[in-house]
Amino acid sequence: MPLEAGLLEILACPACHSPLEEQDTELVCTGQDCGLAYPVRDGIPVLLVDEARRPA
Repeated sequence: MPLEAGLLEILACPACHSPLEEQDTELVCTGQDCGLAYPVRDGIPVLLVDEARRPA
């Protein structure tokens, strides 16, 4: 389920404060040195660094 465009515009990575982009069921940080991927569960972004997937 895609997030509302307005919500995605105001969300930022909690670790580096870069914008996030939606990819499948995750929000991925666009920061060059960060790249954390945060899960979206039941349409709700889980923006906790401990829950994020590290880039491969």
